[in-house]
Amino acid sequence: MFAVTDPYKVLQVDPDAEPEVVRAAYRALALKYHPDVSTGSQDRMAALNHAWGILRDAAARAAFDQARADAKRKPEVRQPEVSYEMRAPMPATPPGKPSGSVLDFGRYAGWSLGQIAACDTEYLEWLARTPVGRTFHREINGLLATRAAASAAATAPAERRPDRRRN
Repeated sequence: MFAVTDPYKVLQVDPDAEPEVVRAAYRALALKYHPDVSTGSQDRMAALNHAWGILRDAAARAAFDQARADAKRKPEVRQPEVSYEMRAPMPATPPGKPSGSVLDFGRYAGWSLGQIAACDTEYLEWLARTPVGRTFHREINGLLATRAAASAAATAPAERRPDRRRN
């Protein structure tokens, strides 16, 4: 129905506001967001009623303020930081000779698809899934198939040939 939020923010009042100010803010917002009004919203009105239910009663407001103060004193659990940086530094110049179509966008602008395949196959896989990469789809799939075959051949155990030495 509605998320548990700070009733002071819902009613747009300061936590130190007098009860009369809180009541006036509730009434003004209730008139503005009542579902029978063109700008109204049932969810918004439900949130206003919930906030007013907490802040209109002195005991409930004091309990909420105490819980809020306790929560501020507790150390926050740090969320892991999300990094959008590239996993490895990109070479300043493309490696090898250009082969295939040359990109004119993104972090590999000026690089050919063959040069990108030599450095970053994950980028090619991503590019093949995006709308901007549709024009290169056939070429990318060919490069990825070639790279997969090469890596499979490198990891396959070598077949033993019978020893044909003459004694």
